Amino acid sequence: DYSQLNRSYIHEMRPSEREKVEAEFKQKLLAEIERTAPNLKALDQYEALQGKEKEVIEKFEAARKEEKEISDKYNAVKQRRYELFMEAFDHISKSIDRIYKQLTKSHTHPLGGTAYLNLENEDEPFLHGIKYTAMPPTKRFRDMEQLSGGEKTVAALALLFSIHSYRPSPFFILDEVDAALDNLNVAKVAGYIRSKSCDGARGSGFQSIVISLKDSFYDKAEALVGVYRDSERSCSSTLTFDLTKYRE
Repeated sequence: DYSQLNRSYIHEMRPSEREKVEAEFKQKLLAEIERTAPNLKALDQYEALQGKEKEVIEKFEAARKEEKEISDKYNAVKQRRYELFMEAFDHISKSIDRIYKQLTKSHTHPLGGTAYLNLENEDEPFLHGIKYTAMPPTKRFRDMEQLSGGEKTVAALALLFSIHSYRPSPFFILDEVDAALDNLNVAKVAGYIRSKSCDGARGSGFQSIVISLKDSFYDKAEALVGVYRDSERSCSSTLTFDLTKYRE
């Protein structure tokens, strides 16, 4: 509509220029109409998006529920593991001092030594270690690395027998555990094993096979088994000897 334009402009405008302006105006008008025209597929698209949203929410809730169930199971197993560990640790830590005293006491030192266990982290024991301290009679506190070979052997045997006392096994095989022990400690260890082996008949001890080269150890046994080389047959043979007939 050019009614508002000055007549001079209308007469001066050439037909080609007028058509060009009209075409540009129509193009802008059509673009504006298309921009403001309603999207007839919007409702369908909205419903499709709602369906996808519902599906995603359901999957999320299912995943969260599964995660909670797995987390609860994990925490239950973790708590049960902690309870079992602490049950075993409490028993062993209480038994080890008593057993160590039995292995180290003598006429001159009737009270024996002292041994105990400490957790480096009581709240999370699996993240840290366990400190084992053993003090032989008349010896002051020192790290385990500073003990002699025989003292370490006695401490290790005390720990072994303490662990065994928690979940007793009916049978022991000890291979030259007396190698680093002097005669006095050999007699103490042999006496302890003998007392527990004798208790086995009453159901509170254990049977044991001890490999030893020291007569002060194996003369406490109930039977001897000797292994020797049979040159004639080129093999090893055994001899057995029942010592129960010669008990004092």
